[in-house]
Amino acid sequence: MVVHLTLNDDEVDRVFRALADRTRRDILRRTLQTEQSVSALAATYDVSFAAVQKHVAVLEAAHLVVKRAEGRERLVRADPDTIVRARRLLNEYEHMWRARVDRLDDLLAVDP
Repeated sequence: MVVHLTLNDDEVDRVFRALADRTRRDILRRTLQTEQSVSALAATYDVSFAAVQKHVAVLEAAHLVVKRAEGRERLVRADPDTIVRARRLLNEYEHMWRARVDRLDDLLAVDP
C-alpha cells in the first residue's frame, strides 16, 4: 500500500469543499469518535435520510470517511489519514506565512 504524505490539488479541493459544510463537519466529528450507521446519523439531523446519505457521499469522495456494509446497515467511520494529510498542508502554509512575518520583522528591525 502506498501512502501519500501530501494531497494533490484535486484532493485539496474535495477535502475543503467537504469541510465547508457544517453538517458534514459534524458527521466527521461524530465518526471520529465512533463508527456510526447512516441511519443513526440521519436520526440526529433535521434533514432527510437521503440528504444525510449525500453528505456522507461527499465526505467519502473526499476520503474523509469510509463506509462499509454490515448486513443491511451502512457503517461510517472517519479516515484520519486524510485529516493528517490536510493538516500537513495547512502546516506548510503556516510555515510559509511565519517565514514571511519573520523576514518582515527583520526588515523592520534594521536601523535607518
